[in-house]
Amino acid sequence: MTGAGDEVPADVVCGDDGRVTSLEAAADAEVLDASGCVVTPGLVNAHHHLLQTAFRTLPGTRGVPMAQWLPTMAAGYAAVGVDDELVHAAAAAGLAEALLCGVTTVADHHLTWPARTDDGVGLASAAATAARELGARLVFVRGSARDDPETAAASAAAIAAALVPHGGVTDDGVLQVAVGPAGVHSDGERTFALLAEVAAAHGLRRRTQANEQVDVVVAQERHGRRPLQLLDEWGWLAPDVTLAHLCGITDTEVTRLAAAGVTATHAPGCDLPMGWGVAPMTALADAGVPVGLGTSGGGSNDAGHLLADARLALQVAPLAGRPVSAREVLGWATRGSADGLGRADLGRLAVGARADLVCWDVTGVADAGVADPVAGLLWASPGRRPRHVVVGGRVVVRDGVLQTVPEDDVSARLRDLLTARRPR
Repeated sequence: MTGAGDEVPADVVCGDDGRVTSLEAAADAEVLDASGCVVTPGLVNAHHHLLQTAFRTLPGTRGVPMAQWLPTMAAGYAAVGVDDELVHAAAAAGLAEALLCGVTTVADHHLTWPARTDDGVGLASAAATAARELGARLVFVRGSARDDPETAAASAAAIAAALVPHGGVTDDGVLQVAVGPAGVHSDGERTFALLAEVAAAHGLRRRTQANEQVDVVVAQERHGRRPLQLLDEWGWLAPDVTLAHLCGITDTEVTRLAAAGVTATHAPGCDLPMGWGVAPMTALADAGVPVGLGTSGGGSNDAGHLLADARLALQVAPLAGRPVSAREVLGWATRGSADGLGRADLGRLAVGARADLVCWDVTGVADAGVADPVAGLLWASPGRRPRHVVVGGRVVVRDGVLQTVPEDDVSARLRDLLTARRPR
């Protein structure tokens, strides 16, 4: 059994409160058979766009500049119509996929907000409902992409009050709310300032995207600066901020980020195949920046399989810094991602942590001959499904089968909805 870097005894005991109570065998407890398995903390996807689960592999979205990709995706949203029903169906499909890939927590950076009258609470609640139905943890990030700054801020405050009325996270740790402009390419200083005020008032984390292809170009054209210079000037280089992507940053910028105390999220499964850049995550890690891992969303990655993206991060690391070990990258996908969410209760197998864990069967032919079964999780068969997944002490995947909602029902709901709405 491994805690993504720290080997622990072969028993994890979950208490009635959904937390780990012991790392030693307990009598009279329900036993989940993990023989032949490597056990890790639940993976934490620190950067996803769950709505995009409904818009995977759209024509015109493969290997194109981001300036072309963004309007192509926007046209796809408009053609189908984004409402509570679609958000629920897309989030359910994305979260079911996550659980079946060993991901127990997903940070959903939601950026698409059609004109409506309820401050966006309905959309956020639809995603939250899907998470509770499936048994996954959700961090709902009230994003902004060219939204009116005052509208975005009022919406973020309303969503926080509706979903997490006692602060940034519910008592059971299932739901969390954060705020996050899409980036300096999309939103101006006032949006960043007003969302920061909401975050301070409600105890929310802040997140944004930085230094992808279009972000660097637009920042230079509009402001004569690089994205991180603007974020620094606007008060968004701080310990409560997580920056996703960070492609093409300089050595000086690495030093600046480390000094500011920010956390970083690597999304190689999005940035690399699209040609949008390679993030020097090992340089950030070596400088002391906590590094997490995310998949980003459909249209750029099209899969929510964080373990597969961990393998890609492992493979590309020498091209953007230094080689990394499988244990280090697993640490990014668990503890590192959780730390970027401000969640010391996630991403580790430790007494007092949330009892989120994954049992990976390593007895099959794909693992035959593997000397290190932990490294083999990434190197040998990164597309594997786990045998069991536990969230808060509750078994949500058993023997590879989703236990909370039938998988076929989830996929059929989204498929039927899209069939009915897409132009013929």
